[in-house]
This record gives sequence, C-alpha cells and structure tokens, in this order.
Amino acid sequence: MRTLLLSGIFIFLFACGNNAQDSKKAQEAVANAEPVEVQSQDGLERAYFASGCFWCVEAIYESVEGVKEAVSGYAGGHTKNPTYESSNTGNTGHAESVEVIYDPEKVSFKNLVQVYFGSQDPTQVNGQGPDIGSQYRSIIFYQNEKQKNIIEEVKTEVAKDYNKPIAAEIMPFQKFWKAEDYHQNYEKNHPNNPYIRNVSIPRLNKFKRKFPELLKEEAH
Repeated sequence: MRTLLLSGIFIFLFACGNNAQDSKKAQEAVANAEPVEVQSQDGLERAYFASGCFWCVEAIYESVEGVKEAVSGYAGGHTKNPTYESSNTGNTGHAESVEVIYDPEKVSFKNLVQVYFGSQDPTQVNGQGPDIGSQYRSIIFYQNEKQKNIIEEVKTEVAKDYNKPIAAEIMPFQKFWKAEDYHQNYEKNHPNNPYIRNVSIPRLNKFKRKFPELLKEEAH
C-alpha cells in the first residue's frame, strides 16, 4: 500500500512538473510570437495595456481626450477564453488588460503610452499598488515595429525618473479577451465600492493632476 501511495505521489508531482513546464513553454511562445495588427474601423484605432486592476486602468483611459471607449479584459497569456476566476489563479499567463479605442487624429499612440507609464508605478513587479500577482503585472502591447519603437523610446525617457528598473513588460499583441459584463465601467457604476473609493479614484485623480492637458473637458 505504501509503495502504491508513494508511486501515486511521484506520478502526481511528475504530472504537475510537466504541466508547469508546458505552461512556461506556452508563455514563452506568446512572448516571442509575431505581433497581430488590429485594423482600424471607422477611423478609430485600438491599443492594449495592462497595469494592475482593469477597473482603474479603464477609468484612466476613458478620461483622455480622443479616447472613445476603454474595455476591460484579459491579454498576454497562453490559454483560450480566460475568465476572471481563471486569470486570478495566475496560471493562465493573462493579465487584466484594457482595450483602448481611440481617434488618432485627437490623441496619438505615443500619448497613450505616456499615459500608461505616467498613471502607475512602472517599477513595481507583478502587481500595482495593493493588487499583487502576475495577473496584475504591467504589460504594454505592440502591434508593429513602429509601436514597439515608440514604447522603447518613452520607456527610456521614463526610466530617467526612477532609481529602480522599469518592470513593465513589452509584448507582441496576440489577442484580447473581453471581460465579463459586470467588470465594464465598474468605477463609474460602483462609485461607493470600498476598493473604488480607496484605490481606483485616488489613482485616477493623481493621473488627472499629472496630465491635465490630456483630459476630456468633462473629466477636469
């Protein structure tokens, strides 16, 4: 019986090890893949960012002039159809992300990248503020070499303001998975939620003070 038990434990550990190796390889494949470029629609472009809780990031980008909409979701991982529950395990590789739908005639991709770096602590590893874990890590996604060069340029400038390395990852965009409906416009719909009051709104207001020139009129 003991021999069978030990054999079972060995098989279990071996399987877990193989699963972890497979996940690591799958995640490396995502990081090294060719970027997917999203075609513009009705003159609007799309950009993708992750920097902590998507409730916070969505509200920040929706306050920017030229941004039509920001959508909460998941990106950067190796599994299909991620959910809030599965991404929170940290095993899918996905991070809470935001799809920013914007008018390039009113706000540039470079402006959006500046908003990205300027609205968070880009040196925090695997998290943002009180939200800790790989699902909250900072990632900025590029769809082509031009965007990648812009990101690298802004990152280099931003790094001068910190005495720690910039932790934000730069990854090729592959696919954005829209989050569950109840996550959309969460800050706007739940202003009295304790997390919104104590984390999201202070982060948004800090961003507004830093970038007043980029705000929509009603966001001032």
